[in-house]
Amino acid sequence: MSTFGMASASNTNPNKSAEVVSPPTDAVSSLCFSSKANYLVATSWDNQVRCWEVTKNGTSVSTVAKTSMAHDQPVLCSAWKDDGTTVFSGGCDKQVKMWPLLSGGQPTTVAMHDGPVSQLAWIPEMNLLVTGSWDKTLRYWDLRQSNPVHTQQLPDRCYSLTVKHPLMVVATADRNLIAFNLQNPQTEYKRIVSPLKYQTRCVAAFPDQTGFLVGSIEGRVGVHHLDEQQQGKNFTFKCHREGNEIYAVNSLNFHPVHHTFATAGSDGAFNFWDKDSKQRLKAMSRCNQAIPCTSFNNDGSIYAYAVCYDWGKGAENHNPSTAKTSIYLHLPLESEVKAKPRAGTVGKK
Repeated sequence: MSTFGMASASNTNPNKSAEVVSPPTDAVSSLCFSSKANYLVATSWDNQVRCWEVTKNGTSVSTVAKTSMAHDQPVLCSAWKDDGTTVFSGGCDKQVKMWPLLSGGQPTTVAMHDGPVSQLAWIPEMNLLVTGSWDKTLRYWDLRQSNPVHTQQLPDRCYSLTVKHPLMVVATADRNLIAFNLQNPQTEYKRIVSPLKYQTRCVAAFPDQTGFLVGSIEGRVGVHHLDEQQQGKNFTFKCHREGNEIYAVNSLNFHPVHHTFATAGSDGAFNFWDKDSKQRLKAMSRCNQAIPCTSFNNDGSIYAYAVCYDWGKGAENHNPSTAKTSIYLHLPLESEVKAKPRAGTVGKK
């Protein structure tokens, strides 16, 4: 098998990022930072939910493993409550656990599905948890009740979900993208077929709620506006490709301050982009394994990314002796994440 174009096996950290201590023992499925402080949570196929405290001091960053808890089966997704102390996690055991981890409380089951829970989000404006599953439903939960307050049928299995209230976009199998106005969550606002020809891997709502990004397994991202008058602004672009090798776009994150965005892919690279000027701001060096998930912290000064085998080439290409799982912390420079003024646009609206 040719290794042409692949990052060297020895170069596990070509971007010289800080490495998180005590990483998971299997592939990482999600990463999320608390909105209140630099606490990072990772979920993994090893059934564990782990939390680290991240300390940033100038240009150096260090981590301390805080605590962990287990599900009965692999964990697929996670989200922090807006209190910054409580974490939700869901996975293959078809349930969502709520874990008041910073207060030392025990996890409790707060949501159930008929299939693995692939996505979840806490919606502070509604005081509700929304969960998406491979059982083809979306369910809204009031944590004081044991049954969902609403169950929304989806056209297919839920693959990705993004919320920027009042906008929520759900991506399912068969390239469906469903937008909801959460002021009227029981009705689909708009359903479209993905502008990308291949399976959807990730979605991210624009910070101004006027549209969303969508990433596919075919090294491509779509920039989509919801307003009919804005359809001329829609475009797609190629990324995470190396010659004839095409890789999945696994993760999309908007920068919380500058509103540029990051993509990460199965090629082991992450890049920063500005959708408004259609520019790539920075291309980072490729790691020797895929990046399945990423997260900015609350002020965008830390970008966490996991590097591990993502099973994209099946069990026959899994080598336990080299399939190390790592989580890295990159401290973005302003030049990497701040939009550059376009030539000739000074003074123009």
